[in-house]
Amino acid sequence: MARYTVLVLSFVVGLTQAFNGDSFELECPDECECHYFRINWVTDCSESNLTEIPYDELSRSVYILDLNGNNITTLKSFPPDIKMRRLQIANNKINTVEKDAFKGLEYLIDIDLSGNNITYIDPEAFLDSHGLLNVELQDNPITSVDGPFLISSTLQYLDISSCNLSVINAQFFENMTSLTTVDISNNPLRKLDAGVFDVLTSLDTLNLNDCQLTTISDGAFSSLTNLKRLELAGNILTNTNWSDVLGNLIRLEYLNLRKSGLTSLSEDTFTNCTNLVTLILADNELRDLDVAAILGKSVTHLELLDLSNCHIQGPISGEAFANATRLKILYLSGNPLFAPDLQEALAPLPKLERLFLSNCGLHNLPDNFIVFDNLLELDISHNPLVNVFTKLLAPLEKLEYLNMGYSNLSYIGPHTFSKMTSMKRLVLSGNDLLSLEAGLFGNLTQLTTLELEFCGLKRPLNANAFFKNLTYMNLREIRLSGNPLVIPDSGPLFPKQLSQVTILDLSNCNILSLNRDSFKNTENITDLNLSGNRIQSGEGSLSFLELLHHLEKLNLSNNNLTTIDPEVFINNPRLRSLNVIGNPFVCDCKIAEMWDWANMIKGDLDMLVGAKSAEKDIVVKGNKKKRNLYCHYNETQLRNMTLSTTKTVPGRRPFVRPRELVFANRTWAKYVRESGCEPVVKILRPIALVAELFDVYEGHISTAALLLAVVALTLGLSTFMMTIRLYRKKKPATIYTEQRKQR
Repeated sequence: MARYTVLVLSFVVGLTQAFNGDSFELECPDECECHYFRINWVTDCSESNLTEIPYDELSRSVYILDLNGNNITTLKSFPPDIKMRRLQIANNKINTVEKDAFKGLEYLIDIDLSGNNITYIDPEAFLDSHGLLNVELQDNPITSVDGPFLISSTLQYLDISSCNLSVINAQFFENMTSLTTVDISNNPLRKLDAGVFDVLTSLDTLNLNDCQLTTISDGAFSSLTNLKRLELAGNILTNTNWSDVLGNLIRLEYLNLRKSGLTSLSEDTFTNCTNLVTLILADNELRDLDVAAILGKSVTHLELLDLSNCHIQGPISGEAFANATRLKILYLSGNPLFAPDLQEALAPLPKLERLFLSNCGLHNLPDNFIVFDNLLELDISHNPLVNVFTKLLAPLEKLEYLNMGYSNLSYIGPHTFSKMTSMKRLVLSGNDLLSLEAGLFGNLTQLTTLELEFCGLKRPLNANAFFKNLTYMNLREIRLSGNPLVIPDSGPLFPKQLSQVTILDLSNCNILSLNRDSFKNTENITDLNLSGNRIQSGEGSLSFLELLHHLEKLNLSNNNLTTIDPEVFINNPRLRSLNVIGNPFVCDCKIAEMWDWANMIKGDLDMLVGAKSAEKDIVVKGNKKKRNLYCHYNETQLRNMTLSTTKTVPGRRPFVRPRELVFANRTWAKYVRESGCEPVVKILRPIALVAELFDVYEGHISTAALLLAVVALTLGLSTFMMTIRLYRKKKPATIYTEQRKQR
């Protein structure tokens, strides 16, 4: 009954929506793929072997133009009145940026010129862009700048990292006084003179990581009274006078000095940084660090302290954190620690919420965990703990996250977690467990995430590890990546206790195939990751999808699929994300069918990961090299494709000029356009929408479908009655007119 109702309603909806005709399309260059992102017109010409910008073929309404990964060497003026907001031209071969390169781009907000060969950029290049906010120029050999760098009164974000700059002159920022974020990382500056940043009184964030800095003048940051975030990681600042360098940074909240050559710190280092919330001192040789003296009384607002890998040799005293009683997050990983010293040092931190003690050489754990009433996260991974933690961790009844990964465990006792009834995420990855003890997870009824990656497991999960006849209602995520799983030829992979699991990771498990009933006990899965396996195309190879009616996200990337038919997803009406990148697809009309299925039937091409620009590709510091969907022609196809690419196929955008194919690998977007494969009729989209309202596989009609049926029937009857009434009124009037003519 439900199927017949679907057909009837589909016909009604099809009539009312008038076939959902083609959406209006703007101009699009031959070698590009164009689409709407939200309401904005995106022209994606990335990785298209372009040697110049197709200025004449651009729509004046283009909002985002992506030219990343081409061979463009020069820039000319863009057409007048173009309304472009974001221009991406990273990873090309541009040498210089002249004054008129962006003339007329009045609406430009963001520009990405990173990864080119730019040695010179005219300071007046952006004079016409009155609303410019973000400029990315990282990874260009700019080397030196004499005088002001750019003229822009609106610019807020500037990235000139990795540009081989050895000097930042005193006039460099003179005409960019609105800057709030500057990234100069990975330039061989070596020395930072006073006065360079004096005009940047609005600066909020300054990144100077990996600049080979050995000297910072005492007054270098003296004018940056609004600075909140300062990063100086990866430098050689052994002899820096920190009390003078940081003296005026009274609003500083975040300071990163990771791997900066620090060997000692004076007691007045952070005296004026009274608002410091996050302090990172990790990866420095602070062997004799007196934590209590350094922290002093000036860091009473400190909430995160990272002392990882500082090789602290002396015992951490009981007064170490006495003045940092607001600490919520403490990293001590990578330091040689002993349980008794650690027990005394942590005593003043009852508010601690997250504690990281990985790779500390701990054979034992402190036995005062009972004082940590608020401890929610504990990382004791990469320690030779054996089985000593069982009774010591028992008091942590509020613990929600426990990481015991890579701790040389081969056995975990059945009562280890019996009292941790608040546990939500448990990580046991990297231990050679081989099997799991009966009842091990019996009391973890609040567990939401279980990670057992690289544990040498051959069976996915044993039912005996869970409480018998109890469904774990909160357990929604299981990660089993990297286990050499042996998949049975028939029957389910998981026990019934895991019926509520929605996220399942089986990536890199050497899976060749999955039987039809593999997920019979876990039919509620919404997110399934099967990437990095060896699944092949073939009859029934994806039949396991038939039971996953709730599936929303599927990752089949980096398998051995050569073709895929959209019909295999007929039982997955909620699917909204499909990743098949990295498979050796052959260019055939099944590719076009998949494209049209996503675009027309599902109504969202974005669901095909890699089909077009994603949001991460069109934001500041987005991906410079996108991962696209590819297929490949065989040699015979390649020889015969020259003529077919000049043909106009109904429903496909025609080419402006004849083309000759020389590359066997094609993106799906380009192949679909040049393939000559007929598109799917768009009337199928409203049919699919109606069909999704029915739970046909369960044999009943949903409330939404019933409501729609009533509305459609009412409208149909109303239309029918109105037609009859109009006909009846028209008939007497016609008779009366004919009688008058006869007279």
